Amino acid sequence: MIGAGSVVFARQLVVDILAFPELAGSTFALVDIDPVRLETAQRMVTAAIAAAGVAGRVETSLERQPALDGADYVINMIQVGGHAATLLDFDIPRRYGLKQTIADTLGVGGIFRALRTIPVLLALCREMETLCPRALLLNYTNPMAMLCLAVARASRVSCVGLCHSVQHTSRALARYIGAPYERVGYRVAGINHMAWFLEFTVDKQDAYPRLWEVLEQGRVPAHDQVRFEMLRRLGYFVTESSEHMSEYVPYFLKRDALIERFNIPIDEYVRRSEKNLAAFEAARRSATGATSTPVAPSHEYAASIIRAIETNSDWSFHGNVLNTGLIDNLPADACVEVPCLVNGNGVQPTAVGALPPHLAALNRTNINVQQLTVEAALTGNRDHVYHAVMLDPHTASVLSLDEMWAMTDALIAAHGAALPPLTPGRLRPSRTFAG
Repeated sequence: MIGAGSVVFARQLVVDILAFPELAGSTFALVDIDPVRLETAQRMVTAAIAAAGVAGRVETSLERQPALDGADYVINMIQVGGHAATLLDFDIPRRYGLKQTIADTLGVGGIFRALRTIPVLLALCREMETLCPRALLLNYTNPMAMLCLAVARASRVSCVGLCHSVQHTSRALARYIGAPYERVGYRVAGINHMAWFLEFTVDKQDAYPRLWEVLEQGRVPAHDQVRFEMLRRLGYFVTESSEHMSEYVPYFLKRDALIERFNIPIDEYVRRSEKNLAAFEAARRSATGATSTPVAPSHEYAASIIRAIETNSDWSFHGNVLNTGLIDNLPADACVEVPCLVNGNGVQPTAVGALPPHLAALNRTNINVQQLTVEAALTGNRDHVYHAVMLDPHTASVLSLDEMWAMTDALIAAHGAALPPLTPGRLRPSRTFAG
């Protein structure tokens, strides 16, 4: 478990794994670069194993190599730069008039999170190729599509990206229409955080008319205005939350009146990051590493994937993988989110054919940014960082080219050595913008 200093999430994944009797006796090798967080994670995971009443071992290391040696599964949950880097991703764009909500998937924040994470992730992959070449990399770190694309392009490691958008949204949709979740069915495909409910059913009957009723009857929840507006315009529901979706498109964050109308929480991830810091401090001070919140198995995919492989039993989930003919009208050099079968043969993505053309077109606006960011990280070509920012839908709806250039330069300078080495390119802005 790489980045186990994300202590609450690490404990949750351990609880999930030990909920399966077949996985009792697992060894959990915890890795983090922060010794205080690592020690806290060790206490929390040890307490979780004791509470589960099953066999399990915990090992810890400040270095990756001892944990990777002979590993069967590698779970990546790192956040390079932590809270301080997150503040830079918000504060500098804000100086240029660019507002963000989450900034971990696309947009300027997503671009720079990818640039500082890809080198670390690829170093992990190089070590896996030597120390555990047959291990499966389960990636939870964002920006999911950019990281998984970088691994696919630059490594031999078997990797699948795991998100909880599909699980959470399918449950939310069931609540919105008042349907028992066990009677809900769906077919989903697209890209991470912008995948589409191509089908949504209750008792195998089309339930989209019931979603339209929520919209037409004015019953849209205050926190989900953006996604229902996109349903109105596109005819399909998207997998990630309204605050996320608002910054993947150019329609919502460019004017204060729109932000207010659609109830979009600006700087939301900064507040979540601060809450995460507080939660860690509470866990660190606890004698056992436990919290007052009961820990029950979650809907995260990792444990079920491991169980399916270890027991050679079929299970299906939605994973993020390279588009090897899986979605016909999206680029091959792209990471897509599609249904996957998993068993003793590993993860087997399912071909879904072509998306409705307007959905594929909207996906491609995000894929453009993802591809250019990965290109910049892998080649060190600084020009492609500018290109990624230029093609970001939200950024382009707010800033001029001069503003984009100056903001990008400021972010590159601020993040410094956390970024891959970037060589000066051929391009020069016609003039500078002071900000």
